[in-house]
Amino acid sequence: MESLLNGNLTIITFFPLIGILLIVVLSLLYRDSEEPMKIGALVVSILEFIISVPLYTNFLLGFAGMQFEVRAPWIESLGVSYHLGVDGISLFLVLLTTFIMPITILSAWNAIHRGMREFLALILLLETALIGTFLALDMILFFIFWEAVLIPMYFLIGIWGTDRRIYAAVKFFIYTAFGSALMLVAIFYLYFVHLDQFGTASMDILDFYKLNIPYFGILSPQGLLFLGFFLAFAIKVPMFPFHTWLPDAHVEAPTAGSVILAGILLKMGTYGFLRFLLPLFPNATLDLLPVLSVIAIIGIIYGAMVAFAQHDLKKLVAYSSVSHLGLVMLGIFVLNIQGIQGGIYQMLNHGLSTGALFLIVGMIYERRHTKLIAEFGGISKVMPIFAAFFLLSTLSSIGLPLLNGFVGEFLILLGVFKWNYIYSALGATGMILGAVYMLWAYQRVMFGPLDKPENKVLIDLNLREIMVLLPIAIMFFVMGIYPKPFLSRMEPTVKELLKTKFEERIAVTEIKQPRIVTDEHE
Repeated sequence: MESLLNGNLTIITFFPLIGILLIVVLSLLYRDSEEPMKIGALVVSILEFIISVPLYTNFLLGFAGMQFEVRAPWIESLGVSYHLGVDGISLFLVLLTTFIMPITILSAWNAIHRGMREFLALILLLETALIGTFLALDMILFFIFWEAVLIPMYFLIGIWGTDRRIYAAVKFFIYTAFGSALMLVAIFYLYFVHLDQFGTASMDILDFYKLNIPYFGILSPQGLLFLGFFLAFAIKVPMFPFHTWLPDAHVEAPTAGSVILAGILLKMGTYGFLRFLLPLFPNATLDLLPVLSVIAIIGIIYGAMVAFAQHDLKKLVAYSSVSHLGLVMLGIFVLNIQGIQGGIYQMLNHGLSTGALFLIVGMIYERRHTKLIAEFGGISKVMPIFAAFFLLSTLSSIGLPLLNGFVGEFLILLGVFKWNYIYSALGATGMILGAVYMLWAYQRVMFGPLDKPENKVLIDLNLREIMVLLPIAIMFFVMGIYPKPFLSRMEPTVKELLKTKFEERIAVTEIKQPRIVTDEHE
């Protein structure tokens, strides 16, 4: 019990696997009913969230290093160890994962009509893989968890998706596996560099931070390693132009799959940039910063404009992810504390707001079996509770003050402005376009004449659906009104990253404050 209260990372990582065993047992005991399985999976996911909360409550403020570390030898001859830890970058991504999963399971209560046992088992397996990815501090352990995410996600899309689910699942798998293969080659190169420089075998990420990797251009060892890691993470984010798998995966995936994909899985890419790319390859990062920033800005504006042109509500939300995550990447690439903190905060905001939007699209799809915007209109007259949650999620997505999206976007734009005010203006343009397409979509779906017979008989949200959306809605306000508990835990780690790897860069980009003249003769 004490280990649960103190935040044991091993238990937090692998506890969902107990739920898989429970589901199998309940499916054998209750062959004629799926309810016990669903209740069992939901209880396990809620308990998983509860045992992850001590990571937040016991997290040491002002400490930049890893906390709650777990370390044990594994393959000693290769320097591979079982090493887990959490810091200000990974803390809230773990909590976001454990927070979203019970909501996901509850949202799929009546939406999955075949293979419920397998579906729930894959969800819980995916939770373990995602948490392990955010906590792993050994390269091989990280790579195992990173790749393990692909398998359940592939089957969730390929089995429970819609018409073109096989195409979407295969495309998702090929894109991400290709990037991962190049990253694996880069990992082994780093292993041999460490062996050469220190004379010991190690796959520990913290040891790799100490490496001195030569850089004299993009074709130098550090430049090529940068590209290997960059491609894996850019595909997973996804950044423009590696984004084409995402709309297909979102549109064809079941609602639960889309929520996990947008809410958590895409954060693996943004997390990878902060955990690996910036600290391991600082010289290559600095050299390529203008290119990376332009790619992020293109993603912001392109994603917003393509979303504006969509007729399918789910595809509109999918392309909004490309735009929003482009803004996250822009914040990370400016290499100052406001930009990176805003980027991390916006990762969480995107997970909540876009996850809520996919839940909302799924709820209306279950009733109307269509996602086409033209098929709706006047829905607010018959579904006022649904309209309220839809509006709140829309306003969160576009960054209305007092909601969570505003804080992240404000910090990112502040950080970008300190570096390049033109880039800040271009990033803000994407936000303006985002407000246009989101509010226009809301207007077309919820307002106007209620002239379609199918829409007149729609039933408003039931208690289960309200309970799915209510926790996310509460977090919109909590994170929008009082961000300090989140930012205070991120700040020391972000400062340490910048101080250790980019201190000279920070000195160059800081805006000099105007001197206040106090002496009238001066």
